[in-house]
Amino acid sequence: MKVALIGYGNVGRAFARLVEKKRAAFPFRIVGAHTARHGTAYDPQGLPVEPAFGPAAPDIDAFLAHARPEVLVELTPLNPESGQPAIAHIRAAFQRGIHVITANKGPIAFAYAALAEEARRSGVEFRHEAATMDGTPVYNMVRNNLPGVIVNGFAGALNSTSKVILGAMSRGLTLEQGIDEARRLGVAEADPWFDIDGWDSACKAAALANVLMDARLTPQQVERRGIGKVTPDKLAEIEASGKTVVLVSRAKRTPGGVKLRVRAEVLDRHDLLASVRGTSNLLILETDLMGQLGVFTLEPGLEQTAYGLFSDLVDIARSL
Repeated sequence: MKVALIGYGNVGRAFARLVEKKRAAFPFRIVGAHTARHGTAYDPQGLPVEPAFGPAAPDIDAFLAHARPEVLVELTPLNPESGQPAIAHIRAAFQRGIHVITANKGPIAFAYAALAEEARRSGVEFRHEAATMDGTPVYNMVRNNLPGVIVNGFAGALNSTSKVILGAMSRGLTLEQGIDEARRLGVAEADPWFDIDGWDSACKAAALANVLMDARLTPQQVERRGIGKVTPDKLAEIEASGKTVVLVSRAKRTPGGVKLRVRAEVLDRHDLLASVRGTSNLLILETDLMGQLGVFTLEPGLEQTAYGLFSDLVDIARSL
C-alpha cells in the first residue's frame, strides 16, 4: 500500500521508522512527503527515513497528483481556531479517492461529522486514532470492540503540560518553572497558555465527543476554565487536606444535547483521575451496556503516536 505524508517532523520520522521496521509483515511504502519548511520528496519505490527534499509542490492537489498514494497521512500542526489547513488537505484527498489518516485533532474537533460523511460518499476510509491520546486505542476500540454500545459521557485527564506544571507546583516551584519543565520534556505547546487555559483539553474533548457521541460541537462550545489561577500556596493547602488539582475534560449526554466541560477540579488524591502524573493520560467512558471502562497510557512518546498512525494504516488495509 502506497502512503504519502503531509508534514514530516518528529512524528512523521517516527512513523517512517516504524513502517521500515515492520515492512516484512506489512508491505507499506511511503512514496511522497510534503512539508512547508523543507520542500517535497517523491519515490514510487519508497522514500528512506531521511528523504532528500526538493522544491515544494505548488499545492496539495499537485502533490497528491504526483505521489499517487492510496493513503494520505496528515500531520500538520493544530490550528486551534479553525482546524485549517488540515481540513482542506483531507478533503483534497477524499476528492481523489484517497484514504486518510490524521494525528491532527483539529479536523476531528471542528469538522468530524462533515468529513466522515464526505469519506463515506467518496468510498474511502478516515482514521484518527493518534489525534487524542498518542495512539492509545480509543476510537478503534469503540468502533471495533463495542458494537451496540452507546457512550453517554466521559471523563479524562488528557493534557500532559497541565499535569507537569501542577506536579512542579506541588514541589514548591512556580508556574513559570513548571512551564520550563514541560518545555524540556517537549510536551508544551508553542504557546503554553494554550495548555494552561484548557484549549488543548477543549479540542480533545470536542474530538472525543464528536466521534464517540455524535456531538457536532467545536472547542469554542466547551465550557472551559484552566489551571491559570492555581498557585503553589493554594495547591499546598489543597494537598494538605488529602486532595489535589487535576485538569479534567468531561462530557455528558443530556436531553438538550451533549455538554462539554474542561475545568481544574479538586479531587480526592485517590480518585482514579488523580492517579496519572506527568505525560501519562487516562480516559474513562460512561456507557449504557458496559458501565464504566477506561484506557490509559504511561508516559507516551513519539513511538506511541507513530503506532497510532500505523494501527490505522493496518486497519484500513484489512478493511479493503
